[in-house]
Amino acid sequence: MSFTKVSELYACDVFHLSKMKEYLTQDTFDALSNTIENGETISTWIADSVATAMKSWAIEKQATHYTHWFQPLTGATAEKHDAFFTPLEQGKAIERFDGRQLIQQEPDASSFPNGGIRNTFEARGYTAWDPSSPAFIYDGTLCIPTIFISYTGEALDYKTPLLKSIAILDKAAVGVCNYFDTITNKVIATLGWEQEFFVIDANKYKQRPDLQVCKRTLFGRSAEKGQVLEDHYFGSIPMRVKVFMKELETAAWKLGIPVKTRHNEVAPNQFEIAPVFEEVNIAIDHNQLLMDIMQQIADKHNLKVLLHEKPFTGVNGSGKHNNWSLATNTGKNLLSPGKTPQNNLQFLTFFVNVIKAVHTYADVLRASIASAGNDHRLGANEAPPAIVSVFIGSYLTKVLETIELQIKDRKMNADTIKAIELNISKIPAIILDNTDRNRTSPFAFTGNKFEFRAVGSSANCASAMITLNSMMAKQLLAFQEEVNTYIKKKKLSTEEAIFKVLKTYIASSKSILFEGNGYGDEWVVEAEKRGLSNFKNTIEALTHSQEITKELFTSLQIFSDREVDARYEIAVENFCNTIEIEAKMLIEIVYNQIIPATVYYQKDLAKSILRTETILGKDIKTPLRNILEIIVQQQNNLQQQIIVLQNILDKPHTNLEKTAKEYATTVRDHFVLLRDAIDTLELYIPAALWKYPKYRDLLDLSQPN
Repeated sequence: MSFTKVSELYACDVFHLSKMKEYLTQDTFDALSNTIENGETISTWIADSVATAMKSWAIEKQATHYTHWFQPLTGATAEKHDAFFTPLEQGKAIERFDGRQLIQQEPDASSFPNGGIRNTFEARGYTAWDPSSPAFIYDGTLCIPTIFISYTGEALDYKTPLLKSIAILDKAAVGVCNYFDTITNKVIATLGWEQEFFVIDANKYKQRPDLQVCKRTLFGRSAEKGQVLEDHYFGSIPMRVKVFMKELETAAWKLGIPVKTRHNEVAPNQFEIAPVFEEVNIAIDHNQLLMDIMQQIADKHNLKVLLHEKPFTGVNGSGKHNNWSLATNTGKNLLSPGKTPQNNLQFLTFFVNVIKAVHTYADVLRASIASAGNDHRLGANEAPPAIVSVFIGSYLTKVLETIELQIKDRKMNADTIKAIELNISKIPAIILDNTDRNRTSPFAFTGNKFEFRAVGSSANCASAMITLNSMMAKQLLAFQEEVNTYIKKKKLSTEEAIFKVLKTYIASSKSILFEGNGYGDEWVVEAEKRGLSNFKNTIEALTHSQEITKELFTSLQIFSDREVDARYEIAVENFCNTIEIEAKMLIEIVYNQIIPATVYYQKDLAKSILRTETILGKDIKTPLRNILEIIVQQQNNLQQQIIVLQNILDKPHTNLEKTAKEYATTVRDHFVLLRDAIDTLELYIPAALWKYPKYRDLLDLSQPN
């Protein structure tokens, strides 16, 4: 049996730079490299040359079609396939693909979420090639990563604003780096995501309409054995899942996705897969691609992947931890402490500016990960709370406190600076070995990066990364302005000016730092005292952050006012649609299955009670009476809640925000009451009458169904 090393498989289906070099002339390759590195405009001759080379490579790989692969605001990816072949006369044909087809296509823009930017009758939109993310082949199709914009130029996707945020962050970070050296001319944001997900048997999935339609269970009693024994985390991966994950990893490697880690997560049937970090744009493309292919490969193994943030009540939900950092063209990680005082000053500069940015834009960051699915997870026992805070560890906390105290209310002298620098120079050894991690923190420093743990498992990472990049860029630009003012007007040295500004940032941002248990009730009280927001649901997060969100993005020209408003409307509308779908699904399940099963068993119980009392006399009270009373009571509860829920759905909804607030509170409260009634009935109704797989069945992968 032949064996192929991963190193030989890796990126074999990707038209990356080294592959391009084989197919392009040196002049074309150099011009394209310049475009990728510096964002230069692509000329027609370059586009034609690249298209020809790309087509040749793709056909050699047995591809028959090409597509512009983009990320609309649905949260999923989209593609329209066109064949390379062009028919000629007399039954002949040729393969054709030119620069015009590479650079731009025209999908229907009105059929995707646009927040009112496009009318239904205004269908034109454009996809445009993103040269910085390499094309790849999947399932016989050449996939070309692209942006997606409206006919009038507004962004209708995640990639367009992401690329803008990357560019503005690069410019701002280089400006700060040049305080320390003049050779840094590029800074890139990096991302390493950790994808959590559940896997269940496909046949059992098909027997649960709530999972099929809503992607989560709307009812179901907790399994007798869930995660209480804590025996699943890092345990042996079930054989069915291991076979699936091996095929998934192989497919990912061929597509250049550098997945490296796989393991059981805390909950039964929950797993994680994680890659090595990459440049943020490519990392996000790879995460979106992986979420696509893992569904397809799971189907081949009669499995179903669940990416919802909370598919099962009572067990841990799933997140997508985003490990974010900054790297220079010289190979330096700006969030990694150095071995010299100067390097540590640079580290502290970026480190403190991140904290300051999170403090200023915490509400925007919270809104960036808000969704109906994530509402069920945030604040639960396995997820970070909805309150945004930053964990940096006890040692770094002391370092910041030392800096603030040592230079407080007086001008620094050279000896003071030297003393602080010598103290800072000890950071590398201590950070890596002695700083603990805090699972309850939504935004934690983990040695050489910040881990944003609050991102939902089904989300496109771009939403969080656009926000993080943008707020960091805004903060670094403000930092430069303040430092330059001290240098020019106060005649301070660069080091003195930097320390002066950092000191004010440390003092003003302390309220966002928290080292304790983010799950505790005492943190909610403490956070309120500190003035930190605690948005309990998506609608609260979106509405309360709208003004500062608009200020951030429009000031950097990431979005226009109109684009910010459009995305807000899309998010609110998506939330309402999600809740409405869940409500309708619950109503159908109750009327079609739960009530009929209840009535059938209720009738059997009544007959049995009547026969028993006829034989033994009415003075003998059978225990079945208690069960019958419980069932009748819960049936009445069901019917009352369904009537109320149906009335809410049926009434006119003319105000989107008002509807969203009612759905986020009142409707969800009725969901809880309905679930309680259904789950109580599940305990008493015989298994033969209960048509749905229970939690213990759904969370069992021991044997194929």
